[in-house]
Amino acid sequence: MGSTSPNRWPLVIILGTLWGVAECLLGIYLRQCASLTSGSIMTAVAIFFLTAGWTLSGTRLAIPAMIILASLFKMADALLLSLPLQHGAVANPIFAFLMEGLAIWLIITFISETWQKKIIGQAMAGVFTALTAVNLFPLVKYATGIPACVYPGTNYPLSLYYAPLAVALSALSYPAGRAIGQSLVALEKNLWSHLANPWIRRLVAPVSLLAGLTLLVVWRGWPKL
Repeated sequence: MGSTSPNRWPLVIILGTLWGVAECLLGIYLRQCASLTSGSIMTAVAIFFLTAGWTLSGTRLAIPAMIILASLFKMADALLLSLPLQHGAVANPIFAFLMEGLAIWLIITFISETWQKKIIGQAMAGVFTALTAVNLFPLVKYATGIPACVYPGTNYPLSLYYAPLAVALSALSYPAGRAIGQSLVALEKNLWSHLANPWIRRLVAPVSLLAGLTLLVVWRGWPKL
């Protein structure tokens, strides 16, 4: 992919903020173990945002940058709920972010850009990314000391039990992320860089972060309103 325009980093931060907020707002059951299919759905969501950020930025550095943002939002949400950062509903999802990022990094390394320009190639990239991430996730117990959630009545990790769902959704979310990323590239080239003043571009990132944190505070009802 081409070199990264500095003007795109605020847009990458917006994507990272949206992903972090989505992880918190959709993770309604933060005080519990993952609810059956929620982890598989969020795997596809993560792949969507990470793919969009990488496509938009043109650099793999967007992947760790967005993981850091999503992790910070997850930790902020835990603090709002008075949960320790070592809680399984906090540490384990952050480990999942790392595995999803690693999976995408590996996939984009080994699948050629030419193949990824084809919709079937993008779908297969989503499939392999999800498969890699869900198979790596059970290692979380060695990283955090907290075992992965299991399907009720079994010792089978939820990430593997619902792997087909994660794979199916990611076959769609990866191409969708590519499409959104490419649309944002066009926006940056044709509109954003021409219309937005430099000082406005500098404000976009902090304003998006502040808006995301404000939404979390209001959503969690803390402090009591």
